[in-house]
Amino acid sequence: MTCREFVDFLMAYLDGELRGEGRRRFDHHLERCPPCVAYLDTYRTTIELVQTICGHPDDPIPADVPEDLVAAVLAAREAPRS
Repeated sequence: MTCREFVDFLMAYLDGELRGEGRRRFDHHLERCPPCVAYLDTYRTTIELVQTICGHPDDPIPADVPEDLVAAVLAAREAPRS
């Protein structure tokens, strides 16, 4: 697995949806690639921070969040993964 493939499978891994051979390759890559371990740790930390700041995904967006930031996040969520 390349670092690019690692990033492509990151969400499936974090969601517990990566199984079988894909999971084995992902774990093997983590064992051999410190930069991807750091990336995964940073990604997890970001998720935790967002959950702490924003609470539940259905909670209203705080009024002081810039509209362009909200639009960018929504666009990123809707963009197809490649």
